[in-house]
Amino acid sequence: MTQAALVTGGRRGIGRAIALALAEAGFDVAVADVVASDELAAVAGEITRRGRKSAAITADIGDIAAHERLLDTAQAALGPLTTLVNNAGVSVLSRGDLLDVTAESYDRCLAINTRGTFFLTQAFARRLLGNPATAHRSIVTISSANAVAPSIARGEYCISKAGAAMITKLFAARLSDEGIGVYEIQPGFIETDMTAPSKAKYDALIEGGLTVIKRFGTPEEVARIALTLASGLLPYTSGQVITADGGLLSVRY
Repeated sequence: MTQAALVTGGRRGIGRAIALALAEAGFDVAVADVVASDELAAVAGEITRRGRKSAAITADIGDIAAHERLLDTAQAALGPLTTLVNNAGVSVLSRGDLLDVTAESYDRCLAINTRGTFFLTQAFARRLLGNPATAHRSIVTISSANAVAPSIARGEYCISKAGAAMITKLFAARLSDEGIGVYEIQPGFIETDMTAPSKAKYDALIEGGLTVIKRFGTPEEVARIALTLASGLLPYTSGQVITADGGLLSVRY
């Protein structure tokens, strides 16, 4: 039975790479992003060229009332969904002193990265439980190394990703005995448009030993991990956290 995935934040970077990796492996894939764009449509086109069903959907995961429409649209295009990849997220409005964090930036991070992710996962899980299992079913959330490691220049982002990490633990505890794999990937320094402005700074720190593997990771490497999880290749596991960080969070002395 063909597996069908919804990837949020699928326009570029890690989301795009995951969507294409899933398509290469035989998944039908819908990609969602907060605004319609040529980039999003191009990702859907690349999925189609790989011989899979695709859809490009405009949706704001921070808008909980729109979640059912998002899932309905994806399912209408692909058939019953088996896989959700929670990749959509936002960073802080501006980096700076923790003592200067604004309620606006804090609320924005929590509304999308945590609240939106929680309720989309909830809506998706309800659908999975309402349909008979015909293929491996999974929920994969892309959080961040900052779910664990504090970055005081963007504290509100760290808090939102720590919340996203707990979402995985909670839904794994609820769904694992139903045969649904629930996992989290915590990327470290991944070479994307989002990290480009600070790449030179972190290249120097990485060379100085900040990470064990002395380079940035790639979206394709994170995508390979996501595909492994979505394919059910970690049997008898529940709520696993994969730290795709080149050893950033490893304790060394």
